[in-house]
Formats: sequence, structure tokens, C-alpha cells
Amino acid sequence: MEIRVNPTRMELNRLKKRLTMAQRGHKLLKDKRDELIRQFIILVRKNKDLREHIEKELTGAFAKFLLARAVMPAENLEEALMYPTKTVSLEISKQNIMSVYAPKFNWVEEEGGRGEGSSIYPYGFVDTSAELDISIETLSEILPQLMELAEIEKAVQLLAEEIEKTRRRVNALEYILIPKLEETIRYITMKLEESERGALTRLMKIKDVVRAKM
Repeated sequence: MEIRVNPTRMELNRLKKRLTMAQRGHKLLKDKRDELIRQFIILVRKNKDLREHIEKELTGAFAKFLLARAVMPAENLEEALMYPTKTVSLEISKQNIMSVYAPKFNWVEEEGGRGEGSSIYPYGFVDTSAELDISIETLSEILPQLMELAEIEKAVQLLAEEIEKTRRRVNALEYILIPKLEETIRYITMKLEESERGALTRLMKIKDVVRAKM
């Protein structure tokens, strides 16, 4: 169905300008959608590889921790992990991905707990097992990757939402607004041509009448 307007030349020019803007906006949104999809695919692949690596490392760390629990007295294990040697300070900023603002995590390790210097182990090695050491070391090394995984997964979620919004806008322009504008322009053009033909016919009749009276 065409847009209901008065079939005037001024309205025709206005709709032509609007159609040009809609077509330009449609092209820009399609380009944006395509780039968003490209960035989305890159992040999804990166997320998949990183998640698989982290899950593998965590599985190994938890297995070592279970072995440590099996060979160590419960009170010794609890005492060994009671006071951490370090704390983590987390700062959240934003990163711009195609006008999508995803979180960016910046974290800093700070000394704390028992004050064991740069050591990651909050205990001595006399009453603990090697499996616990391996578990603690793996978890410490994997923390930056966990932060990165959280960043990527949130960015993927936000990009997916933005892709869906952009896709709807592209479809609205391509299948609703632009066809309506084109149909309305054709309607007004047809009406103007009919008016011009009618005016020309009247002029010819008037001319014939004037000639007949002469």
C-alpha cells in the first residue's frame, strides 16, 4: 500500500529525497551488519578455542586438588588455603567494537594475606602435597585467561543483540519503507502525468474553440 500523500510535484520531490536517504541508510546498515557478523564470527571462534583450553586446564587443576584432598588431612588443607598471599583489584572499562561498547577488564595483583612476597603459595611445603602446588599454580596462571574469556563472551552477547537490531532495521528499510516510497512515487508520478495530459487536452479544446470563433 502506498503512503497517503497529496499528489503534488513538491511532495514528489520530497519523497524522492526521502527515498535516496533511505537507500543510503540501507546500504550503510547492510555494511554495518556484515562487519558486525564478521567481528562476531572472529570472537566466537576465539571464544571456542579459549574456552576449550580453559576447561582442559581447570579439569586438570580440579583433579589435582581432589588428589590433594585425598592425601592431606582436612584441617591441614583448610589451614593451608586460609590466608591468600595476594589479592586482585579489578577495574572495568569499555571497548568499542563497531559502536558496541563491550566491557574491558583490567586487573592488578596486590600483595596481601601472609605477606609471602611474590610467591603464589599461601603455605609452607612441609605439610602439603605436590598435587596442591600444581593445582594452585594452574589456577593462578589461568586467571588472566578467565578474565579474557569473560570479556569475549560478553562482547559476543552484545554483538549478537546488535546484529539482530541491525538486521531488523535493514529488513524494515528493504521490505517495507523503500518499497512503499517507490510505490508512492510511482503513484504521484502517474497522477501528475494524468493531470498534465488533462491540462493539455483542455488547452487544445480551448484553442479549437477560439479558432472556431475567429
